[in-house]
Amino acid sequence: MPTAIHHLTAFSRELRLAAASAGVLMLAACASAPTTPVRPASGANAAMSCDALTARFSFAGTRLLSTQRVEAGQLKLPGIAQAMPEHCVIKGAMNERTGPIDGKPYAIGFEMRLPTTWNGRFFYQANGGLDGFQTPAYGDILGGGPASNGLLKGFAVISSDAGHAFDRSSAIGGATFALDPQARLDYGYNTVAQLTPMAKALIQTYYGKPPDTSYLVGTSNGGRHGFVAASRLPRDYNGILVSTPGYRLPLAAVAQVWDAQQFASIARPNPATGRPDLRTAFPPADLALVARSILTRCDALDGVADGIVADLQACQAAFDAERDIPSCLSGAPVGGTCLSAVQKSVLAKVLAGPKDKAGAAVYAGLPADPGIAGNDWASWKFVNSVGPRDAIALAFVFTTPPSSPTVMTGQGNTLIDYALSFNLETDLPKLRATSGAYRESAMSFMTPPDTGMRQFVAHGGKLLVFHGTADPVFSALDTIAWHDAFRGIHGAAADRHARLFLVPGMNHSRGGPATDQMDMVDALVAWVESGQAPDAVVARARGPGSAVPNPEVPANWSPTRSRLLCPYPQVPRYAGRGDTESAASFTCTAR
Repeated sequence: MPTAIHHLTAFSRELRLAAASAGVLMLAACASAPTTPVRPASGANAAMSCDALTARFSFAGTRLLSTQRVEAGQLKLPGIAQAMPEHCVIKGAMNERTGPIDGKPYAIGFEMRLPTTWNGRFFYQANGGLDGFQTPAYGDILGGGPASNGLLKGFAVISSDAGHAFDRSSAIGGATFALDPQARLDYGYNTVAQLTPMAKALIQTYYGKPPDTSYLVGTSNGGRHGFVAASRLPRDYNGILVSTPGYRLPLAAVAQVWDAQQFASIARPNPATGRPDLRTAFPPADLALVARSILTRCDALDGVADGIVADLQACQAAFDAERDIPSCLSGAPVGGTCLSAVQKSVLAKVLAGPKDKAGAAVYAGLPADPGIAGNDWASWKFVNSVGPRDAIALAFVFTTPPSSPTVMTGQGNTLIDYALSFNLETDLPKLRATSGAYRESAMSFMTPPDTGMRQFVAHGGKLLVFHGTADPVFSALDTIAWHDAFRGIHGAAADRHARLFLVPGMNHSRGGPATDQMDMVDALVAWVESGQAPDAVVARARGPGSAVPNPEVPANWSPTRSRLLCPYPQVPRYAGRGDTESAASFTCTAR
């Protein structure tokens, strides 16, 4: 594969140059081949027939539904140059039952993919959203347009539906499971707790030995699963990688509907529904104006004007929306040239975050970042907040008792009605309430009991976190606050167990005007197994010509622009010389 070798050589050269400039260990993704070593499976059962598993494997409450061998080269995935290796696909179910309240069938559905050439590692793929689907267990390594995955690297991978199936027969679809008390707990934390020992036992049966090391990887709600696992299962995983961790997901959902209420206050009505069309509050041209204003004030704070605000903290101190965004004068045109006074007022409230009647923060505000003009930012703020994401999750999953399904039988868009009528004084307490069969509140079953993860640290666990600074749903400022508290608990030991990397411009999990393609799985493996702490990571843009292009990469960037991601609170700064499109020209420095 001459092309792959060429890219690997060029990429290695760039890493060496970056290391020479930064004086740090560089750990990054190879776009064409896994960097983690693949160790052949060993043991008497290493060559067990895939078909034999159904008869040979036994675990309490577990039923294997099917097994299938996939030949090497038979399966190719979009954006990944190499075909998947030979592997065994297993589908199964745990804890099958009938719900006592709704009479519907429930189970923890799962899929495992076991490569014939195994590297001795276990990869728990934590899925996102409201779950309810069995996504293929390929082992998503996160970020945008990943060029590899866990299966290709040789991991044994599991994924699941988190204990419920999406109900296509109901108006509330993915949220109907929340009527079942046990399904709530399975979604919150119990699925990972149940599947982890089962998956390790299945690995033992198939390969004749247990995994040498175990990793959990997830983004968004999957990132929350990572935080919860570090707290509830501190000995089960050696390393955890999370992106966009919604570790306070119920409160983030409250912030979403609260933000929607602010936008609704200045939005025009949708003629078809009579409800506010939130998109009219800040049309794309106006969000682009906000992004340009942020860049004007903050772009050069990291040493170079390159369309990236890498020094997030400095920008939060420097940017003032009232001063830095042009104001519309009476009769002046709008349309991306200025913001009205009411637009500025709403923007200031949204960036500051929701407050209760006493003025206390309900959830973190949002950073000022040029990624605010990203398509994903608008989708989450103007559509998902009042639709089948945040509003539906609050109504049925995060409040106790859950709303009745009759909420959805009214006329028009009842989800937006629910979102716009959500009251912080009367509805927020429902996130911490219990009722009858619902013995745990959402803030109990959804959040990590110990955000300091003390037992995980005591056991030697490693946690890598990365978060886009333009994430519209789970605020990067909330993750920074968690990291600051973690460092306050563990002091000098904190950096030996957890590191946070901010990705400028990146929206929710990927996208936005950002260098969002990276491989932190390899970085985590090197940290866990070789003691090589990630002092920097290289991330790449996905411009035109990439395997999975990001249409929001600015036209004046190199399509393969690379940047350093630095462990917070360090900031990547231009070294003053060299190609500004290359990570090799930047260093990680203290603020």
